[in-house]
Amino acid sequence: MRRSRHITPASRSSDVRNGEPTPADSLLYLLHLPDDYDADPDRRWPLVLFLHGSGERGTDVELAAVHGPPSLADAGQEFPFVLVTPQCGESSQWVAELSTLSVLLDEVVAEHRIDASRISVTGLSMGGFGAWSLAVRYPDRFASIAPICGGLWMQSAAPLRDVPVWAFHGDADDVVPFSATEQIISELRGLGADARFTRYAGVGHDSWTETYENPELYDWLLSHRRHV
Repeated sequence: MRRSRHITPASRSSDVRNGEPTPADSLLYLLHLPDDYDADPDRRWPLVLFLHGSGERGTDVELAAVHGPPSLADAGQEFPFVLVTPQCGESSQWVAELSTLSVLLDEVVAEHRIDASRISVTGLSMGGFGAWSLAVRYPDRFASIAPICGGLWMQSAAPLRDVPVWAFHGDADDVVPFSATEQIISELRGLGADARFTRYAGVGHDSWTETYENPELYDWLLSHRRHV
């Protein structure tokens, strides 16, 4: 996959200095395009937004690609979607960046050939919290979501009743309690939602490595389409 670096909002790019904190309401991000992105100028591509964990915050956007899909893409794996990987500032967290993430999606959709009916979000740990919260805030944006070892803070998951969910969590997680995901899934299932849950028996906080190495996850994400 072809990789490039960007900042959102694009209008703030002149305000960013290497190694310095990004301005408020701005995010550095990596963009991976499939190798055959330019083969068919009429083709529109699914988009997957990946949100990293707290350990990858900072001013070096390369850290955002340490785990998950961007790491696999950098290692040579080809994905049939556009992959967007923003980096959260060191003093922030994803639940405080929801509006900026929405702007990021707007800009990528406007600048690239994206199928707006096939946008998904996934994330791990702090990024799992971010994926849940972003989809709760903007449920009409997403065709599917896949939060890993995350949760919600003082929020109901009810806005996601029509959004397909596949959540993952290790039941021996000593950083984010397994119950954080279990409670959300219970609420969604009570609402009749399409809520799938993979429980990793005896697995601690790192429930993302096995998840992101599973091709079934990507098939599942791409199998959904929302009405636009």
